[in-house]
Amino acid sequence: MATDKEIGDIARVCHDANRAWQIATGDPVVSPQWDEAPEWQQVSAVDGVRKALGGATGEQLHQDWCDFKTSDGWVYGPVKDETAKTHPCLVPYSELPAEQRRKDALFAAIVAALTSKENHDG
Repeated sequence: MATDKEIGDIARVCHDANRAWQIATGDPVVSPQWDEAPEWQQVSAVDGVRKALGGATGEQLHQDWCDFKTSDGWVYGPVKDETAKTHPCLVPYSELPAEQRRKDALFAAIVAALTSKENHDG
């Protein structure tokens, strides 16, 4: 079982990979680097890591993220806007663009890679 520190470290890697993915795919609103990210964004990443460690799929991670966002007052909107709390990815997984579904799969893969037995045998 991963410690809280290990989970936090993995969340940082996942967040930074997500940020890199946003840049690579031309996302118009790129997340800040981990150390500059708002607390809610860090909490969301840590929560995602915990769920991925529990075996959540990319689709389940997306649904959990949607639940996290909507519980904080976010709604669907065509543009990601932190002030208005709108986000274009607040849709069912099946309606996400392919690059967004791949981002969820990447998150789960990073968690798996950083917690595999082989990773600790190095």
